[in-house]
Amino acid sequence: MSLVLSMVWTRRGQAVTLALLALFAVASAVASPAYLTALDRAIAAGQIETATAGERSLVITGNQDARIDSGGPDFADVGPALVELPGFTYVYSSSYPVIGLETTNAYASRMVYRQDVCAHVRMVAGRCLVGQDDIIIGARTAERVGLSAGDPVTLMSAAYVDHPTDPYWKKDGRPRRLVIAGVYEVGNPGEVYWGTRGYFTAVPGIGPGEPVFSDDNTFTTLDHGVTDLSIDGLAGPAALNPDRLDELRAGLVQLTRKATEIGPNLQVNTAIPALLDRIESGRTAAHLLVPVLAVPLVLLACFSIFLAVSYGAQGRQSELAIVALRGSRWWNRWWLATGETLVAILAGAVAGCLAGQLLVNAIVAARFPGVGIEEGWASLRYAPFAALAAVGAAVLAQRRQLLSPVATLLRRPVRANGPRAVAVDAVVVLLAVVCAVQLALSDGSLTGVGLLAPAFVMLALALLAARALLPLVTRYASRALAAGRLGPALAGFQLSRRPGAARLFALLVATVAVAGYAACAIDVAARSRLVQADLGVGASRVLEVQPVFRSKLLHAVRQVDPAGEFAMATVRLRNSTGVEPLGLAADTTRLAAVATWPEGGPPAREVARELRPEAPAPPTVKGPDLVVRADAGGIVKGREVRLNVLLTSLSGLGESLVQLGDLRAGEHTYEQRVSACDEGCRINGLQLMVNSNVAGVTASVTIAGLGDGWRMPQYGRVSSTAGGLRIDLDAPGGLPEGAWIYPVDTPYPLPVAYAGNDQAGDVLTGLDGKAMEVTEATGLPAVPRLGRNATLVDLEYADRFAVDAAPALLPEVWLNDKAPADIAEKLTGQGLTIVADSQAAQVRRQLAEQGPALSLWFHLLAGGLAVLLGAFALVLAAAVDRGRRVEDLSALRVQGLRRPTMSRATLWTYPALVGIAAVTGMLTALAGWAVTGWALPLTGVASVDLPLPSWPRVLALAGTTVLVLLLLATVALVTGRDLRRRITPS
Repeated sequence: MSLVLSMVWTRRGQAVTLALLALFAVASAVASPAYLTALDRAIAAGQIETATAGERSLVITGNQDARIDSGGPDFADVGPALVELPGFTYVYSSSYPVIGLETTNAYASRMVYRQDVCAHVRMVAGRCLVGQDDIIIGARTAERVGLSAGDPVTLMSAAYVDHPTDPYWKKDGRPRRLVIAGVYEVGNPGEVYWGTRGYFTAVPGIGPGEPVFSDDNTFTTLDHGVTDLSIDGLAGPAALNPDRLDELRAGLVQLTRKATEIGPNLQVNTAIPALLDRIESGRTAAHLLVPVLAVPLVLLACFSIFLAVSYGAQGRQSELAIVALRGSRWWNRWWLATGETLVAILAGAVAGCLAGQLLVNAIVAARFPGVGIEEGWASLRYAPFAALAAVGAAVLAQRRQLLSPVATLLRRPVRANGPRAVAVDAVVVLLAVVCAVQLALSDGSLTGVGLLAPAFVMLALALLAARALLPLVTRYASRALAAGRLGPALAGFQLSRRPGAARLFALLVATVAVAGYAACAIDVAARSRLVQADLGVGASRVLEVQPVFRSKLLHAVRQVDPAGEFAMATVRLRNSTGVEPLGLAADTTRLAAVATWPEGGPPAREVARELRPEAPAPPTVKGPDLVVRADAGGIVKGREVRLNVLLTSLSGLGESLVQLGDLRAGEHTYEQRVSACDEGCRINGLQLMVNSNVAGVTASVTIAGLGDGWRMPQYGRVSSTAGGLRIDLDAPGGLPEGAWIYPVDTPYPLPVAYAGNDQAGDVLTGLDGKAMEVTEATGLPAVPRLGRNATLVDLEYADRFAVDAAPALLPEVWLNDKAPADIAEKLTGQGLTIVADSQAAQVRRQLAEQGPALSLWFHLLAGGLAVLLGAFALVLAAAVDRGRRVEDLSALRVQGLRRPTMSRATLWTYPALVGIAAVTGMLTALAGWAVTGWALPLTGVASVDLPLPSWPRVLALAGTTVLVLLLLATVALVTGRDLRRRITPS
């Protein structure tokens, strides 16, 4: 033991380097589970922090009618289930509609009792609720109706009357005189306290909705009918504790089950399960991504130990030969051969357990402040395996010195390129092939041997590169020697003929490859998150509004943004068949200014021009009086034909299907007053109808004042005559949906842009759910917000095709970063009600806190540790080679080798090796990425299929290569200068 310790002290530089390599191996094995433990908490904390109000709350709703004792749900029955959800703050509220505050009965106000409301409003006049008969109203409501604090007001419960043409609210309770105690404002309508009840969403025709708040006594004693009841549960830090999310999920399931048992009128609505699913998805991705580079890092450390011990054993062969020559017993020989190495490795392994945990602690404290580290020994579970792997690599590296006879040990080592070395390389290549094939067959499942694919692929490519490139270096050195260039020749022969040079080169290639692979993952993931956030949202900000007529949406957005600089209206096509791609109809006059556009496709302005070519002006009606003069022929009693006209308001008042009644034989005038056309209307189409059970209808109708520019897809034909537009109706099978005559005021067929290969042909389902003939205008990589299998059409033209006079499907207003801060208020003032607000910046923040993004910090750490491993291996190889090289070059100097030549031979040996290894290693990283990178779960949870980048940028790889090369080249130059200093004569 004393002799071994003396050997360690004598070669303490090599021992320290070897201990550091063992430290890296064990620290890598410790850091991976430790980082994953911290990452699980960080993922939960990040998603909770960036969650929306709906994802951090729940609402239990029901209704009761005290007048008829309906026996509605009793919230007291839910109490036991609420106890199972600790950490929630519950707010009780109830509401019903009232009239008397507004000047018209077209709209009702909402009377609301909400627990602790005075603590969450700011009084701008008067006081908050104190006594019975007190109410408070919103500031905008007070301004609109001309009331102020202290004024009396008479309110009464209301019931909705769904009149087909003029719906209204009627009195449904005894009136009661109340006092406006104060006027309030709400600083943050999105505050979690307000829940998801939508108290402050806009009311069409009025503007921002503001409830009338009262205390519980006033609320209860006012005569009213059905009352909407709710309990809003606001999750606090204790409920969303990252360590108790499983308990939260179980409690939500129990609460839902209890509500179902109480009665069907009681419902539990919450988006918390979606938040928990997102956290779980992120954790799953993290547990796949972190080991992807943790495994190659451990293998690289073991390879470094193998190479370092192999170099050291070659330098001590003469010592070991003397031990063998003295006839020492085998255990003494083995101990003296391996003891120095084992002592260094064991010391490094013990330090590695601590270093790995401390390194993770430092990263977590810097990157995830406040998350904390879970105490325990779980992070050390892989440390013994890593230590055993390091010891095994060390023993394997000394097999020649342990088993060879004395004569072999007395000879100078030669290149290790025999059958055994070839067999080892072949085994590694075979393992790489097996892992890669398994990864492909499992469709990218990073489990089992598939998880080892990146590590073995890069290692195998590094070994193959060493075998392919070093013979080229030998050839170069031979030619340099023949040409009399001794410096390059000596440096080249040192690289290609020294024992272990191929292994050192393979190690350097592998270290650069691991760093390059990490750079690939980080760059691709970062760009993928940008695509998900920007292209996935569609624009910088997207406001979803309550269903409105498409013309109203267009008109409102154009009123707010007449220049088309920051806002664009969009709706969805009604792809009812289920086999068509999703369809988006957008106001393409603003497409280039507002939408986030996919890379690799035609410019947005060019697409907009193709989707919206010039078209004839539509026929219009100039005032509220619709007058149609029609000459009908072929009218048969019992088979009368009715004429309807579909009108679209030019001032955003919506669509109207005006029924002019049955056509009478001969020329007659048909009139109808349409209030929506006060400022003019566009004629969207004419419809001829018959009773549903009538078949075999023929007729001819001539409508005065209409000329060319009309089409009739089926049930007849149209023509222009001196008297106007002639319609010849021929419907032998009847007219179940009527015969439509459309003005030719759009391109026909309608131009459409496709994304994806599964194109729908020449027909799409239009905005009204009917078939719409289209023609392909251009191809796109993706449609913003809808993904890689979708269609895009112009909204105004598609609206002219539609004849449903129904609200739009998923109407939205897309905004760019130039939109004013009060854009929501401006849109509300135009009669739009905003129900959801999606922002690309918010999605970017959420994605940055999901599992894939947080996992890649370990990739950055692994890349840095890999490069440091290469640097330590380079230092150790130079230290072992130093004695033999000093001896050789000193002898050459005595024989007349010039000092400049000697300097070139010493200074550029390892820098040249590093330069070749850096370029080869980055190519190896790219090859490994091509084979395995596609399987990495680098993106967060996505709702649509988007064209995500799959290859890193050239600048990212070039920058990584330069950084790695600078570090390793600096180490190589320092070792070369030290070698030159030791050579004599100077």
